[in-house]
Amino acid sequence: MASRQDWLEEGFRVLSEDGAPALTVERLTARLKLTKGSFYHHFRGMAGYKTDLLAHYETEHTGRYVAEAERRGGTAGARLRHLLELALEDKGVSDGLEIAVRAWALQDAEVRALQQRVDRLRVDYLRDLLREAGGPDTDTAPLARLLYLLLVGAQQLVPPLPAEELREVYALALRLAPQEEGAPS
Repeated sequence: MASRQDWLEEGFRVLSEDGAPALTVERLTARLKLTKGSFYHHFRGMAGYKTDLLAHYETEHTGRYVAEAERRGGTAGARLRHLLELALEDKGVSDGLEIAVRAWALQDAEVRALQQRVDRLRVDYLRDLLREAGGPDTDTAPLARLLYLLLVGAQQLVPPLPAEELREVYALALRLAPQEEGAPS
């Protein structure tokens, strides 16, 4: 029997590969080689599955990154660099999912609300790190948006910008970031 987590992770794979229209009970059960009863054991229909899938997306693709950066500790600049590395490490896996969720958000109000919340949480965390690093409020919000737009834009290119090339772009952009006292320039 598949766990709730297995169903959600399979949903991410279906979304990444074929988009939201392919996300059906039949498709999921066929891929996991399980019955509909197994699906309904964990979820209250497709509407409940979608809600749980979106919550899992927010937790795994936003909350986990923030938690890992915070757990790593150190200066704000060190946490920012660690956060960017985490995003770049998962880039190949997450690009398709991020694109699929954004496309889905254009057609579904619940997904759109989630995407807006996730975007806001991500930019706010970047802004908080930049502010903590010593940046003036007038500069931290635009720079946080710039760093986030680099990631989103890199995903939208066809093919998506490889992590190594995005790393170079981030290195250039981070030169605009406030430098903490005692940090190397």
